[in-house]
Amino acid sequence: MTTPLPQPAGDPTASSRPLPAPRPHRRGPRRALAALGIVVLLLAGLLTLLLIGVEVGPVALATGLLLAVLPVPIYVGLALFVDRFEPEPPHLLAWAFFWGATGATLIALMVNSAGQALVGSAFGSAVGELYGASLSAPVVEEASKAVVLLAIYRWRRAEFDGVLDGIVYASMVGLGFAFTENILYYARTALEGGVPLAAVFFVRGILAPFAHPVFTALTGVGLGIAALRGSPWRRALPAVGLLGAMILHSLWNTSAGLGGGLGLLTVYVLIMFPVFLALLAVAIGALLREHRVLHEYLQPELASQLLTAEDLAVLSSLRERRRALRSAKRHGSGARRDRKELHQAATELAFVRRHMARRPTDRDEDLAQREAAYTARLHDLRAALPLASALAAPATTSGPQSPSAAASSPADAPAAWYPDPYRQARLRWWDGWRWTEDTAA
Repeated sequence: MTTPLPQPAGDPTASSRPLPAPRPHRRGPRRALAALGIVVLLLAGLLTLLLIGVEVGPVALATGLLLAVLPVPIYVGLALFVDRFEPEPPHLLAWAFFWGATGATLIALMVNSAGQALVGSAFGSAVGELYGASLSAPVVEEASKAVVLLAIYRWRRAEFDGVLDGIVYASMVGLGFAFTENILYYARTALEGGVPLAAVFFVRGILAPFAHPVFTALTGVGLGIAALRGSPWRRALPAVGLLGAMILHSLWNTSAGLGGGLGLLTVYVLIMFPVFLALLAVAIGALLREHRVLHEYLQPELASQLLTAEDLAVLSSLRERRRALRSAKRHGSGARRDRKELHQAATELAFVRRHMARRPTDRDEDLAQREAAYTARLHDLRAALPLASALAAPATTSGPQSPSAAASSPADAPAAWYPDPYRQARLRWWDGWRWTEDTAA
């Protein structure tokens, strides 16, 4: 049996805990810059489509656009599937995808076309094509895609705190870039019609849709490792990752240009697919390690009984989180929203503390504010948690009840056995404050 949950108002440590002085937020200029950035990227995207349309015509452009759009939701969903313990802010993910699909693509299209034309005019079209595919495209494209990753790493460091974050952001910018690039390739092939279009769609949309995400993920891994380490040599890791992305990209393009179908298939089987599996293993390993972050950095809340061992068990399991959300939904959408926000606040608090512990030089006022805000919000939400999680009706006796005979249990229900709100057992003991570890199968 556990002791009652201490209320925030009666917690002397909470009332005496000094909060950092709030830093004035200049939301006006930030919003203006964000709006300006959106306008600039929209113009870049429209200009890119205009350049493609001028080259291939409106019908081929529409065909390429349709084929490129079709698989995007599937691949974006797969990229986000592994990022579930600490999901990245949707607006940053959108910026990454949007930059890859507009700004990075326009830069690469203009620079690569100009460079290939110059080299081709001086040394012949064959040399120009080889230069464009094997040298210019890997360098320019990977550098342009890395811009948004470096921006998030530099100015939103608290949201870029590990290898998994680097892979997710890189996958988004890579998918955005591949989306627009596929429009160009599909549109060009649509002019020929017939089997070539189906073949190109199979290679780019089904066989190797992860090519650009894999290239850029190497840059993301370098940034992710640098974000977790405070040693001086970490500054070289992003450059190493970017160089690896360029080399892999060049190898892929060269195999397609010089080796034809056989060369492309060989590189795909021997290099690209193994690299993809290795990155997937790294991402899954990072995801499995993230639940340990919760146990390690939420110990103060566990010691103060703000969170129980059962709470940590729920937070550390995606399946148990879903069960808790379904249980809370029985009390209404507001209860489910509070439960989901509690999961998010506790998770963000743990990861902010990990960032502060691993990068003590980044222990600035913003991080202290975030820690204090998440702690305060966690107190508020956890105080209301029994109302959100208690699913059973009050019992008239202290003996076990039939789950089918129970309804919802208010926070002041008497101590008794009730149907388990977490569905880990048939019944669970309610002590008037919270659910305990005592269960009846």
